[in-house]
Amino acid sequence: MAGPALRGAIVAMSRDGVIGLDGKIPWHYAADLKRFKRQTFGTTIIMGRHTWESIGAKPLPGRRNIVITRATLKGVDCFASIEDALASCAGPIWFIGGAEIYREALDYCDVLDVTYVPDRIDHLGAVRFPEIDPEQWEAGPMTRFDDDVRLTRRIFRRRIRGTHGTPRPV
Repeated sequence: MAGPALRGAIVAMSRDGVIGLDGKIPWHYAADLKRFKRQTFGTTIIMGRHTWESIGAKPLPGRRNIVITRATLKGVDCFASIEDALASCAGPIWFIGGAEIYREALDYCDVLDVTYVPDRIDHLGAVRFPEIDPEQWEAGPMTRFDDDVRLTRRIFRRRIRGTHGTPRPV
C-alpha cells in the first residue's frame, strides 16, 4: 500500500533566511531555477498571491498551479485556505512561497528542500523564511550543486507530526 503523497516546501534563501526583497527574489542562479523546475515539474505547486504576481501572474508550465487568496484570479485555481487547496490535490505538492504561505504550510509539510545562496541581503524590508525548528526538523547533509558550486542544498525531514491535516509519517 502506498503512503501519503509528498508535501514539501521548496525555497532558496540566504544564510540568514532572506527569501525576497521588494516583491522579488533578490538573486538569480540558473542552476537553482533548473533544479526548482526538475523538482516541481509534474506536481502541484501552492503559492500566495504575491508570489503569483512575482512570477508574472502566469501558471508555471507542467504543474498544477494553486494560489491561496480570497480574490478570484484568471488562469489559476484559487482557494481561500491551505486546507481547502490541499483537499483538492492528489499527488506530490510543493509550497513555493511567499513567507506567509511558508509560515502556514510548515505544519502540513513532510520535507523542506532548501537551497542556500551566498548572497547577503542587509535590508530592513527583506522577507525571511520562518525559522526551522531543529526539534521538529532533522537536517540532512549539506550538498554542493554540481552545476554551480556557489549553491548548497539541504533536505530537512519532519521529526514530529504537524498540527494540521492528516497524520503524517514521522
